[in-house]
Amino acid sequence: MQTYKLYENNPNTRILADIADVIRNGGIIIYPTDSVYAIGCDALNQKAVDKIYQYRKEEQKESHLSIICKDISQADEYTRISKEQFKLMHRNLPGPFTFILEAGLKLPKVFRSRKTVGIRITNNKILHALLEELDSPLLTTSLKAPVDSDDADTISYMTDPFLIEETFQNQADVLIDGGYGEDKPSTVVDLTASEPLILRQGAGELEL
Repeated sequence: MQTYKLYENNPNTRILADIADVIRNGGIIIYPTDSVYAIGCDALNQKAVDKIYQYRKEEQKESHLSIICKDISQADEYTRISKEQFKLMHRNLPGPFTFILEAGLKLPKVFRSRKTVGIRITNNKILHALLEELDSPLLTTSLKAPVDSDDADTISYMTDPFLIEETFQNQADVLIDGGYGEDKPSTVVDLTASEPLILRQGAGELEL
């Protein structure tokens, strides 16, 4: 795994271009968000998606995978967003939220078989610059810390890039070291019901 140190106030565009090439070629990356570190790949590359499923079997079973987009307009290409949903998302994004929406037809079949998909649009400047360079969404899932079988019900998130590199070096091609991460995941909001439903309270406080 190749590790790149990047800074939010001035992410290196040459390095971002190299990372985008890795993603386009089916690579797996670990990166910071505005909540916890995440692992992901090109959401439109079925082979890369299969790699994520190979490593992250619990997400395949529990449907915890989402896509991360550069803005709401890009998200609208891959989901179905009503006017009311757009207004609520616009009030809260970018930010540490995952909004559950009806999946569109442009996503790989693994999403279409689930009918819904989580959408993330973060305000992490490193990640936003990478998505601008890539110009396609990333499939994304939070990077959970390994747990002992005796403590299987406890979920924690790794925040130290050095420990992330040691633990996941065989599961990714690139690690973007953006400094220490947060220890709270995004707030998950289901927008497919008649009223917005918070499925998990995390780092974001929803403005209705």
